[in-house]
Amino acid sequence: MPPTSPTTTADATPSTALAELTLAAAPPLLRAAATRAGWTEFMPVQAKTIPHVLARRDAMVQSRTGSGKTGAFVLPMLARIDKHKKACQALVLVPTRELALQVSLEVALLAGDSGVRSVAVYGGVGYGPQLDALREGAHIVVGTPGRILDHLMRQVLVLDALDMLVFDESDRMLSMGFYPDMRRLQRYLPKRRYSAYMFSATFPPFVLKLAHQFMHDPEFISLSHDHVYVSETEHLFCIVPAMQRDRGLVRILEVENPDSAIIFCNTKADVNYLTIVLQRFGLDADAMSAELSQSAREKVMARVRAGTLRFLVATDIAARGIDIHDLSHVFQYAPPEDLETYIHRAGRTGRAGASGTAIMLIDPLERAALDDIAKRFKIEFVEHPLPSDDDVQTIVAQRLTALLEARFRVLDRVQSERMQRFLPLCRTLAESEDEHGLIAMLFEEFYHQSLHAPKPGLEDEPARPSAPAPASSEGGNRRRRR
Repeated sequence: MPPTSPTTTADATPSTALAELTLAAAPPLLRAAATRAGWTEFMPVQAKTIPHVLARRDAMVQSRTGSGKTGAFVLPMLARIDKHKKACQALVLVPTRELALQVSLEVALLAGDSGVRSVAVYGGVGYGPQLDALREGAHIVVGTPGRILDHLMRQVLVLDALDMLVFDESDRMLSMGFYPDMRRLQRYLPKRRYSAYMFSATFPPFVLKLAHQFMHDPEFISLSHDHVYVSETEHLFCIVPAMQRDRGLVRILEVENPDSAIIFCNTKADVNYLTIVLQRFGLDADAMSAELSQSAREKVMARVRAGTLRFLVATDIAARGIDIHDLSHVFQYAPPEDLETYIHRAGRTGRAGASGTAIMLIDPLERAALDDIAKRFKIEFVEHPLPSDDDVQTIVAQRLTALLEARFRVLDRVQSERMQRFLPLCRTLAESEDEHGLIAMLFEEFYHQSLHAPKPGLEDEPARPSAPAPASSEGGNRRRRR
């Protein structure tokens, strides 16, 4: 599909918006499916989105997890499936195996005994059951991009009959590193017109880029306000005890995985300290403070201008005049010392028709400062749960699996043959707990080089401090236990 601009008017409302649909006015098939699920009325995202899906009009839907978005595309999907045609007619791409299973279960619940068949497809498990379901002609295929691509390359999954393509939690999918797989998957899509729908909590620039590559004249539907819009900043806060603030931020960055971000600190000491912590944890970060020499500032600024620096840690004064294009996230290491500063910091993201995310870390004793900012600027802050070590381990494992599978898919015959030499060693190391550290070391190195290594583009990269990260929080002890 050719990339096109979203259809909007000056007030960001779709120029041809469809009326919302009530359950009572829905087609009989949809009412029967809703009855099976025990629904008595449509949720807002369903009432707004279902008419667009039934009308075969592409849409980008801004909706958070738990808002009922799965039903918003599954219900009308059932009405569009030809159950007599044994072929994939709807493809739903999701970021994780857990979400694939969740969506697949909801499809099964809503489909009931209608004859519509579905399958969940994801990595980390055997191919057998998935192959059987695909060969039997599953109508709806839900899965992660990597495993979907595997089946397409094997020609077990064919998309010639595709009628609907759904991207669920697009922002998370891209943060998992699935973009290359999604681009490869695009080659297997029909050349003819099909419907495409994208669901995402936010629409930062990298999500908009994906949409324009897969969708045709999409309309924006937002559940955040009474009108439909996309240009906005999501304001989040995360409660982190002051002594755990550094490790807490590391965990948030690992889970969020922004392509680029500014991290604001109130003091030069915090800038220097936090930069060392982030670098020691393998993140591509550099500092910008008044203490830097002119040559050091020029090196950092060169990376900023070239777009090769991922995380800029700075004070407000040092960050003046620095504009990073397509900035999806702004982090505030602590509440600002004056209220106006919050707006200046958060305003660095969510520009040029895209949405962004501003996350502020606050100690429980700093809650009053958050309330003052919310009251002064009429901002609705949403609490962002602090990721646990288990959360980080889970997301890193899923991301690493996706990266490894993507790398494996591009091996040629000779490379695969060379790899066979190491299979006996892999089995030996996996069977011995004493040797698991060797495997973890290799995983960490591959993960770091794939995800966190500095972006190419400059011959003279700033030198990284060699000092060890200060162990000032219990987060450091958790990392050593891992």
